[in-house]
Amino acid sequence: MKNLVTLFCGALFGLGLVVSGMTDTTKVQGFLDFFGVWDPTLVFVLGGAIIPMFIAWRIAAKREKSVLGGLIPLAPKTELDGSLITGAVLFGAGWGLSGFCPGPALASSTFGGIGGLTFLAAMLTGMVIAPPIIRMLKAVP
Repeated sequence: MKNLVTLFCGALFGLGLVVSGMTDTTKVQGFLDFFGVWDPTLVFVLGGAIIPMFIAWRIAAKREKSVLGGLIPLAPKTELDGSLITGAVLFGAGWGLSGFCPGPALASSTFGGIGGLTFLAAMLTGMVIAPPIIRMLKAVP
C-alpha cells in the first residue's frame, strides 16, 4: 500500500510540474528574468506549493505518525548558516542558467532532449561528489 501511495504521489507531482510549465526551461528563465520580459505565472505555482506545505507542517507537528503509520520527518532547521546560503546560491545559479531544478529535470528526462539529460547527469554527479568535498573542507583547520 505504501508503495502505491508513493507511486501515486510521485506521478501526481510530475504531472503537476508538466501542467504548470515547470519543465519548460524558457518559461522558468522568463520567470527569473526580472529586468527583461518577466513572466510572473510561476508565482502561482510557487504559492500553490508553499501554502499546502505550510498547512501540512502545522498538521504534522501535532502528530506522532503519518497516516500510513510511518515516522514523520523533523521540520527543516530555520537558522541560516554557510551551508544553506552556499547551497541556495548554487541552486539558484543552476536554475537560472539551465532552467531546470531537480524535480522538473526528472519529470522532463524522457522528453527534455539532450539539455535535460545533460543537466540530470550533472546534477547526479554533483550529488555524488559534494559530500566528500564537504567532508574534506570541514577537515581543513
